[in-house]
Amino acid sequence: MSSSVQRKRVRKSPEARRAEIVETAARVALTEGLECVTLRRIAEELAVRPGLISHYFPSAEDLVAEAFSVASTGELDALLPADRPHGTPTQHLARYFALSAGDAYDDISRLWINARHLSRYRPVLRDRVAEQELASDNRLEGLIREGVERGEFRTDDPRAAAIQILVVLDGLGAHANTDRSNRPEAVTRMAVTTAERELGLAHGTLTEAAPLAEPARPVEPAEPAEPVLPDAPDAPDAPTAPH
Repeated sequence: MSSSVQRKRVRKSPEARRAEIVETAARVALTEGLECVTLRRIAEELAVRPGLISHYFPSAEDLVAEAFSVASTGELDALLPADRPHGTPTQHLARYFALSAGDAYDDISRLWINARHLSRYRPVLRDRVAEQELASDNRLEGLIREGVERGEFRTDDPRAAAIQILVVLDGLGAHANTDRSNRPEAVTRMAVTTAERELGLAHGTLTEAAPLAEPARPVEPAEPAEPVLPDAPDAPDAPTAPH
């Protein structure tokens, strides 16, 4: 009998496999660009056959659009969570600007530049870009409305204030591929200055706000291990219809 050990893999549910494909595509989109999100490339990343990827995404255009949506939604949730049980609106807005500045924000800025360019020729992606723009508008407007209700911000039109702030951030993000080492401080601070002006805040409020204390995350219990089954080279994960 051969002493070699048969290679095994974890048999994933269709939902888990699809999520893995999308998460991998989103990572490639963020780090390398949407043009690199192809069925073959994602198959290589996951060490599976391209046919498995096309089983869930028959069209590469759908995978590209989904990758952009997941990456941009994840970034929005990190910058400005929808659920904000801790901290004040001023603290959350200050945190938003702090995270949106500098090299750490460049990948998502490049992704937006990339998506907006490609969306001229790709209708599916164009719809996703519009959806994500609306989501950003709504999320920031919601924070501003909360600040107005609590007496922290002053504006008659939270929607217009949110859009003005986002337009400035987009403009600054458009330079993510260029050297900004000599950029004047007034330009670097332009989005914050716009927000302070539009929301009736004193100069420096959003840069000098007390740091937002993040609540400690509870330790998640370990999940039971999934059953390990012998590898079936040509078989899909499960006989399910594409989503």
